[in-house]
Amino acid sequence: MIRTIKADERHFSDFDWLKTYWLFSFDTYYDENNLNFGTLRVFNDDVVEPKTGFPPHFHKEMEIVTIVLDGEVTHQDSMRNKTVIKAGDVQRMSAGTGITHSEYTWGDKPVHFYQIWIYPDQIGLKPSYEQRSFSSLLSKNILLPVASGQGFKDAIKMHADSTIYLAEVEKGKSIEFKSDPSRGVFVYLTSGDVTINDQRFRNNDQARISDASNLKFKANEYTKLVLIDVPIRKD
Repeated sequence: MIRTIKADERHFSDFDWLKTYWLFSFDTYYDENNLNFGTLRVFNDDVVEPKTGFPPHFHKEMEIVTIVLDGEVTHQDSMRNKTVIKAGDVQRMSAGTGITHSEYTWGDKPVHFYQIWIYPDQIGLKPSYEQRSFSSLLSKNILLPVASGQGFKDAIKMHADSTIYLAEVEKGKSIEFKSDPSRGVFVYLTSGDVTINDQRFRNNDQARISDASNLKFKANEYTKLVLIDVPIRKD
């Protein structure tokens, strides 16, 4: 089953310094029918204005992945990490037993990034951090695993039985993904126009796919997308 959520159905919040689409219930937005998709708990599409950002705040028992699309953001945390995350970079922070961090945009232009939260496979982990650039690895018409707990060699390691993929598909080209009916596949179009099996998705649309095995993505124009493979939670 492929559930379509159109771009204009996303929850939008404008805080002046932050313009964000929350794809699942988050902060002041609550919808009991939109809490998560399997073990995927949060997907925020954020644009942060220059010289602003998120002050120090606390996280616990969550795998948090940040994918920067444009600009750069400075990360600092209670593990004494201080890094700049640039376009093409992916960062994974395992909050584990607890971590405090901040994110600021010190540059002269806004930063656009996705922040994704996935429930870990086990609780009580020691907090940890990893960051990598995938700019040189991203090729056209493939699904590139960038963060995973499923053993992909070049992906950042997550403590979760899940994988986050990025893809750029040229017009007229196709890619395929083999799933399992016990798992869920979440797709978010950064830009473009794609047909997934027999359903069409455009810029910033979502597909939430369950009980599927073989998925075919055919690009009707140049398309960028994120695909997240997760277990379906039974609780």
